[in-house]
Amino acid sequence: MIYLTRVEHFNAAHKLFNPQWSKEQNLEVFGKCANDNWHGHNYELHVTIKGVPDPETGFVFNAKTLGVLIKDVVVEKLDHKNLNLDVDFMKDKFTSAENVAIAIWEQLEKHLPGTVQLHCIKLHETPKIYVEYYGGK
Repeated sequence: MIYLTRVEHFNAAHKLFNPQWSKEQNLEVFGKCANDNWHGHNYELHVTIKGVPDPETGFVFNAKTLGVLIKDVVVEKLDHKNLNLDVDFMKDKFTSAENVAIAIWEQLEKHLPGTVQLHCIKLHETPKIYVEYYGGK
């Protein structure tokens, strides 16, 4: 099994808040991330797929094609958007890095050919914070 990772970037704004809670409780739990005027991140997205190299190309999957797929299916929908308001696949979801990673997986999984599988979505929200998702719930 060979693993191939493609790295892409996008910038997006969001707000972490639970509408069931008071403003004070949201601020206590989420701090500045609960700012009424939103806040943004420069996300770094690592998409790792796995498979067996094709004997004719030596590729598990063409890395350029993977990049185009990620850009078309995910980045174009997220980049310079408000995750809480503008992104169809985040509608009614809490916009934590964890949930964004799961949603990205769900978007990409249905577009990959049967010869490869998603292995991991790694999403860096900041240089010090990232999440990894390996499928399943």
